[in-house]
Amino acid sequence: MKVFVFGKRRVIFAVAVFAVVLILSLLVRTTGAYAVYTGGTVRKLPVYSVEREDKKIAISFDCAWGVDSTDKILEILGREQVRATFFMVEFWAEKYPEYVKKIDEAGCEIGTHSATHSYMSKQSETEIRRELETSSAAIEAVTGKKVELFRAPYGDYDDLLVETAKSMGLFTIQWDVDSLDWKDLSANEIAMRVINRTKSGSIILCHNNGKHTAEALPIILDTLKNSGYEFVPIGELIYKDNYTIDVNGRQHAAN
Repeated sequence: MKVFVFGKRRVIFAVAVFAVVLILSLLVRTTGAYAVYTGGTVRKLPVYSVEREDKKIAISFDCAWGVDSTDKILEILGREQVRATFFMVEFWAEKYPEYVKKIDEAGCEIGTHSATHSYMSKQSETEIRRELETSSAAIEAVTGKKVELFRAPYGDYDDLLVETAKSMGLFTIQWDVDSLDWKDLSANEIAMRVINRTKSGSIILCHNNGKHTAEALPIILDTLKNSGYEFVPIGELIYKDNYTIDVNGRQHAAN
């Protein structure tokens, strides 16, 4: 009798575990590709990179503190026929509307980098919405184009931020290749970091005002293009529907 009871309990336990796994699996699917079950919780993730076999990649520039190298960066992008993505803070866009226009007219894509460059995981939903609404409006006022991408300042995010951005029609974008150009690395160090870490579907993080970013850019673009990579704006790299995302933030087309 004891053996029978013990066996019955094991069966019940196994069924319960299976039910939990099934529910979590369904939850991940129904909460969208941002939902990832890890560490006992369902966490919503931005897009860090994209699973692709066509060697398409994207290079991006965060704009917050100045414009000293921006003309040179745009000149190099134009010469190399590369369309990049620029993420702009509202106060930057308002201070330099002529650069918002230049970047847009160069065929590059523009996303919001918030209004105040704050740690947005510390903000309420109302504060997040205000940051995203006003920063997007500042860009749209110049370009006349709807903003669809958002990058959180400092790469700082939580579930509320990702979910709120999603509800506003914004894809939250991180990166899987960090140039560390803000650390004033040499041009060669920046280039080697990027080149050695890039793979198909990568999103590269740079800054428009990095001390040696413009100097490193031709090395990065030429080397990766010669290796068979094709640069596209992030909006053309990511999947905008019918996708899932894994625990590393890598986006996959849904089967």
